[in-house]
Amino acid sequence: MQAITIPEHGGPEVLTWASVPDPVPGPGEVLLEVAASAVNRADLMQRQGLYPPPPGASPYPGLECAGTIRALGDRVTGWQVGDAVCALLTGGGYAELVAVPVGQLLPVPAGLSALEAAALPEAACTVWSNVGQLAHLAAGETLLVHGGASGIGTHAIQVGLALGARVLCTAGSPSKLERCRELGAALAIDHRADDFAARTREAGGADVILDMIGAKYLARNIEALSPGGRLVVIGLQGGARAELDLGALMAKRATVIATTLRSRPVEEKAEIVAAVHQRVWPWIGAGQVRPVIDRVLPITEVAEAHRVVAAGEHVGKVVLSLR
Repeated sequence: MQAITIPEHGGPEVLTWASVPDPVPGPGEVLLEVAASAVNRADLMQRQGLYPPPPGASPYPGLECAGTIRALGDRVTGWQVGDAVCALLTGGGYAELVAVPVGQLLPVPAGLSALEAAALPEAACTVWSNVGQLAHLAAGETLLVHGGASGIGTHAIQVGLALGARVLCTAGSPSKLERCRELGAALAIDHRADDFAARTREAGGADVILDMIGAKYLARNIEALSPGGRLVVIGLQGGARAELDLGALMAKRATVIATTLRSRPVEEKAEIVAAVHQRVWPWIGAGQVRPVIDRVLPITEVAEAHRVVAAGEHVGKVVLSLR
């Protein structure tokens, strides 16, 4: 098969479309013929040598894809060759074929193309496992989403609204702020010009904050929380180390949660995917939650796709087409 390889770490130009051995599905796995994948910041970090794949994972980038089942491994039930699916991956999505544990498969939602479905698994699993399962966002609460115009952010805004919450967000340009408001954000804060913590407090505070910045935002996130609030950190774009005022945290009876998804055991990922299928997929079927796609590029233009994501020029997901 053909796949995007990383012969050496560096800029987008190192990404190389090359011939590599076909993957073989093991017990409990299926072989997918990939129609589309999507770009995540983890892919950029892997390309730079900052986020190596977990042991045993595919060496090729790509944490989600959509396509059709080509072959079944031993002990696979409930799926058939030819089924249209999308999948959460540990790697390997930037390739013509990928082997996937059966627990990480989701049916392509009715009415969606493979290009649209490829933009869903990573965001849906990240958002639901954190906002829904760990932070227990409830109807009537307020969710603050950092990076509201990102792939994760655009999905989180919609999931928050589907849960009956009021959603606030941050973004970095007037056009991105407007797109967030179009998705339903009650307040979109320009993080370059405004103090998001002050603006959030003025709006009544946040019960749940979904944050991919990390250290740079830690103190202000605590300020922005309401009593009993939950801060969920899912990224470290603003650094990994910061001082935490435990007194402020205790005074608010608040909680800080920090998670990753890629390195979780297969069994945990299967539980998350099953929950997403049960809770999020009906919202997609009803049109309450939709993939937000900024642009679709052929897989051979993956370097441009990485440049766009690195520069923050996108709203939603950048999708790679393999057909």
